[in-house]
Amino acid sequence: MSFKDTKKAALICLVLLTASILAGCNTIQGVGKDVQRGGQAIERVGK
Repeated sequence: MSFKDTKKAALICLVLLTASILAGCNTIQGVGKDVQRGGQAIERVGK
């Protein structure tokens, strides 16, 4: 995976994470779950 592809994947993950946080996190626990999912998505992209 080239640097450009990695950068694009990270940007996509960041946008998705931000959108999910803005879409419906009403509690701190909800934010934590969204952050965890975002981290998992980044890990999948990195493999």
